[in-house]
Amino acid sequence: MDASVIVTYRCPMRCKMCNIWKSPTKTEEEFKPSLLEKLPKLAAVNVTGGEPFVREDLDEIIRILFTKTERVVISTSGWYEDRIFKLAEKFPKLGFRVSIEGLSQKNDELRGHPGGFDRGLRVLLGLKHMGVKDIGFGITVSNNNSPDMLWLYELAKGLNLQFATAAFHNSFYFKKDDNVITNKDEVCGNFEELINRLMRENHLKSWFRAIFNVGLINYIRGGRRMLPCEAGSENFFIDPYGEVLPCNGMEEKYWFQTMGSLHETDDFMTIWNSPRAQEVRAKVAKCPKTCWMIGSASPVMRKYIKKVVPWVIKNKLKSMAGVRICGDNCPHFDVGQDPEQGNLRVPVK
Repeated sequence: MDASVIVTYRCPMRCKMCNIWKSPTKTEEEFKPSLLEKLPKLAAVNVTGGEPFVREDLDEIIRILFTKTERVVISTSGWYEDRIFKLAEKFPKLGFRVSIEGLSQKNDELRGHPGGFDRGLRVLLGLKHMGVKDIGFGITVSNNNSPDMLWLYELAKGLNLQFATAAFHNSFYFKKDDNVITNKDEVCGNFEELINRLMRENHLKSWFRAIFNVGLINYIRGGRRMLPCEAGSENFFIDPYGEVLPCNGMEEKYWFQTMGSLHETDDFMTIWNSPRAQEVRAKVAKCPKTCWMIGSASPVMRKYIKKVVPWVIKNKLKSMAGVRICGDNCPHFDVGQDPEQGNLRVPVK
């Protein structure tokens, strides 16, 4: 399983697409690092927030997580440069993903802090200079920053850094219910251009990122997911209060339910195998939302890799022949998923 650990809802940024900062956790409410000792062995862990580096005990959290998995990646705004470099020195295998929403002016406008782009870029360059191997940055595409996505892709390519994409969503986690992409043709056109650039690369990982971005176009267009959501089975989240959640995409107007609290058991698997967890998985199977976020999409893309590979091969050959790939042609893979999943007209019972 993959896990995401939300260590805090505190954040110094004031992002327009996320209102976490308006409802911060209190320091005394956040779980103690020792709570994570209860986690099982995991494939990979993403540490996120809020801004993880506001926690004074983050190094202890990372230390414990490295006893559970060989791969830990931390998502950050890059605001706390010195803390980031210090943690990188302490944990050389730790991965870093910096959130950047555009070039300098656009990033600072969307993230609500002058100088945020400069700090993020210094963090990326500083980590690269230190010899950290697992470094990258990503953009959350909204209504007016998709052109910058292509420039950031070129920046990542030039620096030989990982580059991730997302489209903004609504959920309890983001504290938003009005994130809607209105200029769909422009945004999807820029995603399509990104897909074609990725397919022209000589890296297998880039080709799979291309089909992930096809899924983002499909999400923006309101289409049915290419693969089912299996959140709560293939991955899970821990929130700052120690609750075990299937994902970070739930909205209370549709449904919201935790699997249980780590504070109430000595063994994570007691929660994972509980009747309550089965109830949550049943709701995921019929979830009306069409989310396409890396945390829940990546695990099912790996699980159903044999379904995805033919698309990758076919479109790589097209790209090599100079044929442009249409981003609107999203495949749908039937793996026995509930037909009600992704149908916003069907309420969860």
